[in-house]
Amino acid sequence: MTVGKKKSKPVRRESLNLSAAKFFTKVNRLKKLQRAIARLTPSWQACIPLAAIIVLVWGYAAVAQTAPAPTTEEQLASLKVGMDTMWVMVAAMLVFFMNAGFCMLETGFCRQKNAVNVLSKNLIVFALSTIAYWAIGFALMFSDGNGFIGTSGGFFLWNVADNSPATGDAYQGIFSALNWTGVPLNAKFFFQLVFAGTAATIVSGAVAERIKFLEFLIFSLLLVGIAYPITGHWIWGGGWLVKAGFWDFAGSTVIHSVGGWAALMGAAFLGPRIGKYRDGDTVAMPGHNMSIATLGCLILWLGWFGFNPGSTMAVDPNAIAHIALTTNTAGAFGGAAATITAWLYLGKPDLSMIINGILAGLVGVTASCAWINIPNSAIIGTVAGILVVFAVTFFDNLKIDDPVGATSVHLVCGIWGTLAVGLFADGPTTGLYTTGPAAGLLVGGGFGQLWAQLVGIISVGGMTVLLSTIFWMALKALLGIRVSALEEAEGLDIGEHGMEAYTGFVKETSLDNRSESGYGGYGGGSGGKTTKL
Repeated sequence: MTVGKKKSKPVRRESLNLSAAKFFTKVNRLKKLQRAIARLTPSWQACIPLAAIIVLVWGYAAVAQTAPAPTTEEQLASLKVGMDTMWVMVAAMLVFFMNAGFCMLETGFCRQKNAVNVLSKNLIVFALSTIAYWAIGFALMFSDGNGFIGTSGGFFLWNVADNSPATGDAYQGIFSALNWTGVPLNAKFFFQLVFAGTAATIVSGAVAERIKFLEFLIFSLLLVGIAYPITGHWIWGGGWLVKAGFWDFAGSTVIHSVGGWAALMGAAFLGPRIGKYRDGDTVAMPGHNMSIATLGCLILWLGWFGFNPGSTMAVDPNAIAHIALTTNTAGAFGGAAATITAWLYLGKPDLSMIINGILAGLVGVTASCAWINIPNSAIIGTVAGILVVFAVTFFDNLKIDDPVGATSVHLVCGIWGTLAVGLFADGPTTGLYTTGPAAGLLVGGGFGQLWAQLVGIISVGGMTVLLSTIFWMALKALLGIRVSALEEAEGLDIGEHGMEAYTGFVKETSLDNRSESGYGGYGGGSGGKTTKL
């Protein structure tokens, strides 16, 4: 043992000497390489990193080429997911752009002293809707739960179980109600988010020119975070209404009626603007800029081609084209019908009523656009255009002051559009669609689908009215929801924001010293007179 240890020492010294020699050899070679590089011109020195990158890329390409090529079926499936996702995102962006339409429309139909306030509300409301819907709204609306509300979590979209874009039985996650569309979860969320923001924006116009800014923001958070997701879960989230046979393709009830009911309660709790009703007469308070109001209408019309066709959430050429045609036809016939009705009823082809009619037709066809033929979409739009003209006078008779007619357009025509599914749906055996509502009453079906639609209208309306009443009453009791009379007379631009939209321009005179033109509702003109109802 002792002899072995003594013999091993020289061997270890030799190995150490060898390693040291190799090390110094490498150092010398490195120094020689550095001297050689130093003798090169700057241009050649700059090429060295580029050459290294090329070598690395070649090496990576060589490794990548060894991976198995995807099959034709896998390539087609990936392509379909990409196309569907692109379509959903583009449609959602169109719906988002409708916020610009609401800004222009509502600002044009309100008086100039409140223009900044209306623009501010419409701009910030989508930001708040994004926060509320991302935090809790989407989870309450679409996560798995009971028939009333989603209970599986998914708040803030944080660490959620979801393997989208898998569909049907292959889907594994907590948002089973959306397993019919093969796009990533983020695309599903973004599309539903822009819809939620639309519901909140509807309220803005009905409470314009007299509501406090902060209180409106709080209500918007409550609506998008709580009220809208609850009723939305009943229909689009796999809740009890959809199981009862209720159908709403793109939101005549889910979005427009919900926004309309909330707007109606807000206008009722606020009360009318000062000077709106005098001795049984309705005093017109016309909008200050019908040009941008008309532009707003056109932007909304364009946005509806994302709103309705985008609800396919897939690139289905036949469905997208068909829905675009039914949507456009209803809007066109709604505008024409409202023009004729206003001409006969009010004596003038009021521009505000033309705008009313177009939007009414678009709202009216939103629930049924995928399940009806084009002639029936014309009928739906025509009825909506007629209804909206009389709805304006109806709410004025009730002394409910709605400066931009949100209740007339979105609530009344949203209800009509929901009923239209039960009247005009072609039925799944016609070849127009395979999954959807039963045939409507007027196309050979029975009362079954119409009854289901009526139950949905009443239940969603009742819940929205209840929650909106609680929200408005709580805000009114705790903070107050209406500005002072002095602030209202001066204009909310100064009182709420400390600025003017048209600095340096001549301001409008008081109601007592000027001839008012405009019927009301969305604004407009009716020959410079006060209309007696």
